[in-house]
Amino acid sequence: MDKRIRCSELESKIVSAEEAALLVKDGMVVGASGFTPAGYPKAVPLAIAERAENGEKLGITLITGASVGDELDGALARAGVVRKRYPYQTNKSMRDSINAGEIAYADMHLSHVPQWIKYGYFGNIDVAIVEAVAITEDGGIVPSTSIGNSNVLVDMADVVIVEINTSQPESLEGIHDIYSPANPPHRKPIPVLNPEDRIGTTYIPCDPEKIKAIVYSDITDKTRGVTPIDEDSKKVSKFIIDFLKDEIKAGRMPEKLLPLQSGVGSVANAILGGLCESDFENLNIYSEVLQDSVLDLIDCGKVDVASATSLTISPERLDDFYENFDKYRDKIILRPQEISNNPEVIRRLGVIAMNTAIEFDIYGNVNSTNVNGVRMMNGIGGSGDFARNAYLTIFITMSTAKNGTLSSVVPFVKHVDHTEHDVHVVVTEQGIADLRGLSPKEKAITIIENCVHPDFKEELMEYYENSLKESSHLHTPHDLSKVFAKKEAAKAD
Repeated sequence: MDKRIRCSELESKIVSAEEAALLVKDGMVVGASGFTPAGYPKAVPLAIAERAENGEKLGITLITGASVGDELDGALARAGVVRKRYPYQTNKSMRDSINAGEIAYADMHLSHVPQWIKYGYFGNIDVAIVEAVAITEDGGIVPSTSIGNSNVLVDMADVVIVEINTSQPESLEGIHDIYSPANPPHRKPIPVLNPEDRIGTTYIPCDPEKIKAIVYSDITDKTRGVTPIDEDSKKVSKFIIDFLKDEIKAGRMPEKLLPLQSGVGSVANAILGGLCESDFENLNIYSEVLQDSVLDLIDCGKVDVASATSLTISPERLDDFYENFDKYRDKIILRPQEISNNPEVIRRLGVIAMNTAIEFDIYGNVNSTNVNGVRMMNGIGGSGDFARNAYLTIFITMSTAKNGTLSSVVPFVKHVDHTEHDVHVVVTEQGIADLRGLSPKEKAITIIENCVHPDFKEELMEYYENSLKESSHLHTPHDLSKVFAKKEAAKAD
């Protein structure tokens, strides 16, 4: 018996990717594993795309945990297979099709998606395609480098296709903690009282009868490289670390800090990386994604436990990570996103949330999704789950964009993802602004003085002062005629 497939009755279900792909029909709702480009199916989606490229009429609704790699989002978008996409994406082909109006896209808070699946808001889940490292004796599916919505999709799907990926090490088995809350009114408190608490199984329970196809694959995760930490990122990291030290001195935070959450990307990676050189020890991570910087923190003895729903390790680091996995496995827990992003747990643990923004305005509203308010980049992802429920919510951006020609701090954001009510602290490489307890006008002065690039500081202060003269309501003064004039000029560019 193959040690990766330990359920004897499933050995007869091993087929080619092309055969498995035939289970997906036109008009179906298809769920897939994957959260960031990690742990997503690869061989079967490529085979589905090939069918469409050969002229077959094929259109599906696609639901994942979050973003996935090019073999799934990219291939299916280019082949015209995806008609509707939930809940988050980062692939260029998918993004271009969304912005061209060819794919209907619903950008969602990631913690909401599992319950919507359970309640049937997306329709019946016809097929779930899940990457795994093994199948247990009773049909349980052992995920690979992410969980996301896999457990819920497997539970709700009529048909399950399992991709056993032999490029993913079997040693991943044991790091997962699968737990799924019941639906209201039967839901009970989630018993995660500390980031290290394990409350579920190490596999996704699945009736073997549901598994109609098993495909072997050796295609690796196509994770993204991490940009080297530059001087501006180091400045941002130092501002945040100094701020956290001040919070400890003020008695608002314990010496070891509260659990840390960091968004995806190079800036977020750099922020956590800066903690390696700090005095902080015995840190806990309670996040969505674990990136290279978390491995660095484990290597330098700073982290006790790191909990998330995905391991998104850069290509340059991946081989070393697998080869030395034994030193990381006892520190890492992967959970379903229904738990990693759960507002109840985030609030209970008192998470410090650090996420990136496209822009924020002088009153503390944040745009993290739409360039110029109309061009979708990726989506809100889990930033809203954490921002609205964290003990401390920090948003980060560099003070300028487009090679210094645009200010990332604006009079009024062109799209609002996080309102001023949820934003506690904003940071650029210019400085940090603590907005807690401030009125809108106090926020404006604090942000302009601390976070705006010198090339734009005078202009923004002039806007604010003119708004005080022009506005008939002075709680949150705006000269909207100038704001909309700037928006129209930006669209023209």
